[in-house]
Amino acid sequence: MPIETLKWKGGIDGCLELIDQRLLPERNEILSCKTTGQLFEAIQTLAVRGAPAIGVAAAYGVCLGAQNISSNESITEIAERVNETCDYLAKSRPTAVNLFWALDRMRQATAAYCNGHPNASAGDLACFLLEQANAICAEDQQMCRAIGQNGEPLIPNGGTVLTHCNAGALATAGMGTALAPMYVAHQNGKRFRVYVDETRPLLQGARLTAWELVQANIDAVLICDNMAASLMADGKVDAIITGADRIAANGDTANKIGTLALSVCAKHYGIPFYIAAPSSTFDLSIDSGAHIPIEERKADEVANFGKIATAPKGMKVFNPAFDVTPAEHIAAIITEKGVIELPNTGKISRLLRP
Repeated sequence: MPIETLKWKGGIDGCLELIDQRLLPERNEILSCKTTGQLFEAIQTLAVRGAPAIGVAAAYGVCLGAQNISSNESITEIAERVNETCDYLAKSRPTAVNLFWALDRMRQATAAYCNGHPNASAGDLACFLLEQANAICAEDQQMCRAIGQNGEPLIPNGGTVLTHCNAGALATAGMGTALAPMYVAHQNGKRFRVYVDETRPLLQGARLTAWELVQANIDAVLICDNMAASLMADGKVDAIITGADRIAANGDTANKIGTLALSVCAKHYGIPFYIAAPSSTFDLSIDSGAHIPIEERKADEVANFGKIATAPKGMKVFNPAFDVTPAEHIAAIITEKGVIELPNTGKISRLLRP
């Protein structure tokens, strides 16, 4: 993939470079995060977004935090500072479970390292943390490729696919989740068309997914969110694939607001509805989607279109960032470990079992 959403630049005193997705598609600019505060803001304001990308960015955020640890601190104090950084970054966004997965992995790695190296310095730990973050990034890239290969058979040759929001390269460190099967299918010579929901209120489909597909020379058509059901009724959609921000133990899936409506329409018209996500997106600690926390964002995202007001001043606004699609609406969940058809608690548990 020619798109490199994020990368670490330099050694232990380096910085995290991100494509600033707030500026796409008008400008493709790099944002350099040199502090955890800058990264926190980048995650919260969607300069970097997409569950896997947020997880990778957070892992590198721990490396940024380690740069402030004094060489005079004890190994116990050093470990505590890392935990404080993880606690801070965990508050940036509440729904994407990959954020917490990556931070927990960095916590556990830190604890194991400190226990095994009681005389290690802050510099030693910084090197170790960067190795861990690099590993998480590399694993995400491999995961994307595997999801693409596992999902490629579900892309209809000569048919049409609809997708919502952005679950491509811009949402990961690799080629994406929901878009990965499309990229692999395109590389394998399949011909198909992708309908791209604009994805109100922040237009991730129009600004990001459409931009990605144009870069990849994949046949794509942009539609307003409220046109999707009409396309399905006319028989113009053969499959729907979206990403996910958190998947409960039973397969209920949280994804960008509007995904639930697509799944309802797909079920009505007999269209297979697929979720593509890595195993790190599953949260087996919750038994259903009823327990997934849903982020609520600022009113001005809905009351304005860009910088133009589209609602009366002072208008009340409800702006949940995600909704939950029940497992019974999902034909299959595509993961790097395989495809879970008609997902349920037992099937998910068996696939994810170590």
